[in-house]
Amino acid sequence: MSQFPFRPAHGLLLAPILALALTTPAHPQAARGKLLQQWMARRAQANDANAPAVAAARTLAYGADPKQVLDYWPAAGGAKRAPLVLFVHGGAWSMGDKATATGKWKPAHFPAAGYAFASIDYRLVPQVRVEDEAADVAHALRYLLDHAAELGIDPGRVVLMGHSAGAHLVALVGTDEQYLRGAGLSLASVKGVIPLDGAGYDVPRQMGGNAPRLLQQKYEAAFGNDPARQRALSPTFAAAADRGRLPPFLLLHVQRPDGIAQAEELEGALKAAGAEVQRQGFPGEGLAGHGEINRRIGDPAYPATPVIDAWLKRLLAG
Repeated sequence: MSQFPFRPAHGLLLAPILALALTTPAHPQAARGKLLQQWMARRAQANDANAPAVAAARTLAYGADPKQVLDYWPAAGGAKRAPLVLFVHGGAWSMGDKATATGKWKPAHFPAAGYAFASIDYRLVPQVRVEDEAADVAHALRYLLDHAAELGIDPGRVVLMGHSAGAHLVALVGTDEQYLRGAGLSLASVKGVIPLDGAGYDVPRQMGGNAPRLLQQKYEAAFGNDPARQRALSPTFAAAADRGRLPPFLLLHVQRPDGIAQAEELEGALKAAGAEVQRQGFPGEGLAGHGEINRRIGDPAYPATPVIDAWLKRLLAG
């Protein structure tokens, strides 16, 4: 999720866009959202500008709903048992898709480095609940593992990666085993988890005033007003229930105050539960930094890429 106020970074005229959005009299929330989406699209193009060409993906259905599909890129060189990186996009649990949020660097970089790479769509609020979104992540993984031999995946070397709301979802699936169990899997099915700049790890804290004001409606739509449900959907609280069984986590974030606080809190909960955790921050503020850490993962010039590469190499060696 994103930290406000935004900054007119990288030469883009964000301030006039926001000024127009904030002074639009009719349907101000919708107008603001549309203008911000336009700005985000421009930033995405800038971050993708130097990415290499990406091979065409195989699009596969892991469920009956039109949103239950994924794009799959095999590891380069025809590996028959490659480790898998499974990516989950963000969008405040109610927006976004793999086509616009995956970026061009990841599907180029990870297969070239010897990993199979998949990026999923999933059903969104208000069509479904956040619980169903987490279940979709687990069922997408189950589909890929069921077809591992055909797809060239090593089922024992799987890492979940997600950005923003997707970071929350992979952290939830990686700490609350009920979602994996619902797909016939377990925490042992996940070798590691990489949340990218999430801020929904402790939902009650975010909804208690930590989240940016303009995102409060998104949190309320996703998590409702029941404190017990909010806690149940918080990876920070879920971590305590599976002490000693959690996969390793690599928590990455930029310099957004709520994102830093949430990552630090989740780091502490994971360590208390006996999990191996590495947390690291990178330059970048506001929405620009939040988007950049997603779009530029895989870019060798972006500082988070070698950190992920080294972590994956150590974790998935063999």
